Amino acid sequence: MRIIRDYRTVTDSDRGASVAIGNFDGVHLGHQSVIDIARAAGGPLGVITFEPHPREYFQPDAPPFRLMNAEAKENRLSRLGVDILYELPFDAALAALSAEDFARQVLHEGLGIRHAVVGADFHFGHDRGGDARRLEELGREIGFGVTVAPLVSDEVEEISSTAIRRALTEGRPGDARRMLGHWHRIEGEVLHGDARGRELGFPTANMSIAAIHPPRFGVYAVKVRVLSGPHAGDYGGAASIGTRPMFGENTPNIETFIFDFSGNLYGEHLSVALIEWLRPEMKFDSLDTLIARMDADCARARDILATLRA
Repeated sequence: MRIIRDYRTVTDSDRGASVAIGNFDGVHLGHQSVIDIARAAGGPLGVITFEPHPREYFQPDAPPFRLMNAEAKENRLSRLGVDILYELPFDAALAALSAEDFARQVLHEGLGIRHAVVGADFHFGHDRGGDARRLEELGREIGFGVTVAPLVSDEVEEISSTAIRRALTEGRPGDARRMLGHWHRIEGEVLHGDARGRELGFPTANMSIAAIHPPRFGVYAVKVRVLSGPHAGDYGGAASIGTRPMFGENTPNIETFIFDFSGNLYGEHLSVALIEWLRPEMKFDSLDTLIARMDADCARARDILATLRA
């Protein structure tokens, strides 16, 4: 998958794509429906998205809300077979474009798209002045096709990033998976920690969760994909998300113990899929009690992972 971050410097080989347009936070089943319609429209399959997320740009001090960072989104879109990701910088200049200027300058003159697919709730342009129907009108005027994809629901509820965030907040990763069409994953670089896990016999790969919506704190059964380095591959594990109350107040993070693994992962990139929430964070009376509980957590996580299909 090719990634293009400047719509003003697109080469002829990256023009003529059928594109899905949106923020695609989580790349859930609704987003995948939009992408599939773009795929069927012919030509190279493209996705137009924005970094930072416009909500981050307009509300920089708001609590983290994103389901995935840019790296995780890029990885997921690549796995869906997207040919070209147009990851446009969302800045003051882009935010100031009117709906017509966005359609003409960015979509037509800049990216040279042949077809655009958007969700029924799509808005674009300065002050969200354009909607899906307006894009249809502009496409007819300027010279590219537009399809408006219906919103997607399942037997339980309308699928949305908001509903997925709620499921994760409540410790229901299985329900999040139902709406995502894939396991919710936390991705990023392995950072140096305080090495307490290693001292306790459970060495962990530590990653920041600062930029994403925090799932319910506690211990999870997880599937781990090492994305880079000599140990690249898939593993099982158990992860703790939270502030580590046994050792005082700490910045929330995710610490993952990978089963049957030995090796150095510092600086490598991991993708940790949340499979099942096992228990909340706890402060134990002693380290021996903590270690016994961690043994039990790992045994339970192994049992859960053993029941999953490959």
